[in-house]
Amino acid sequence: MSILNQKTINKKISLSGVGLHTGKLAELNLLPSAPNTGIVFKRTDLKEKNIVIPTFDNVVDATLCTTLSNEYGVKVSTIEHLMGALYGLGIDNLVVEVNSQELPILDGSAKVFIEQILSTGIKSSSTPIKLIKIEKKILYEEGSKSISLDKSKVASEIDFEIKFKNEIIGTQRNKINVFNDDLKNIFEARTFCLFEDVEKLKASGLAQGGSLDNAIVVGEKEILNKSGLRNSKEFVNHKILDCMGDLYLSGYRIVGSLATSEGGHRLTNKILRKLFSDKSNFTVIEIKEKTLPYQILDRSYLKSIA
Repeated sequence: MSILNQKTINKKISLSGVGLHTGKLAELNLLPSAPNTGIVFKRTDLKEKNIVIPTFDNVVDATLCTTLSNEYGVKVSTIEHLMGALYGLGIDNLVVEVNSQELPILDGSAKVFIEQILSTGIKSSSTPIKLIKIEKKILYEEGSKSISLDKSKVASEIDFEIKFKNEIIGTQRNKINVFNDDLKNIFEARTFCLFEDVEKLKASGLAQGGSLDNAIVVGEKEILNKSGLRNSKEFVNHKILDCMGDLYLSGYRIVGSLATSEGGHRLTNKILRKLFSDKSNFTVIEIKEKTLPYQILDRSYLKSIA
């Protein structure tokens, strides 16, 4: 299978589960789609005006998840884990049907999405892929928080640092290359929260569907999940997963280097808005085999799906 051409899935995938924040059950269908259609969300519980396109300028809320809205106020939320899976696997075209505002949280990571897509199979077209190439450094700062995008010849890098006062989480940092690295630890990293924040979240109408089955809950001295962590950097790795999903709201995979300290959904959206505010910041390029750097071809996960 060539990574040079646009891809979709071989056949329909159906999943169901509770929404993390709404607590409502949702049914989700992932449907194959033709080249150049992109990723499209469709609210099947609504009969009209139910199409929502996942773009950075359709983000209307970034509080603990990413929420999109179309011009009619129809919303789709908690899309970042699915979008992160699609970004990492290189899925360009897909229709996402959901019968509720919020996508099911499943186990709190992208693990189920990855397993189902790889099991179903990925279909490659004859249409070349397109990428966004960062042309110059852009920076957004907000107090101690910062995020930047800079040039990179062949890589799609994410360098992420988190800082928590909680001694279990503390300060963690990880750097990945989306095109080259084994992303298993990223895809399997679950969302997390502090135990002290659970009641406050629920009182504010959030985390209504949260449980130890779909989130890591961190106490003052211990992790409350009996199974513990899936990997030693699961906290920062989940933030990287979120970042990948939010970056895909650019519409393309990005050749560039992102670095952030204390980042999150809102900062990633801020840097994308700044990126696209000036056309000199980026170039959209159509990739063909003769112009594609060898390093992009050397992507470890392709060995398992070729």
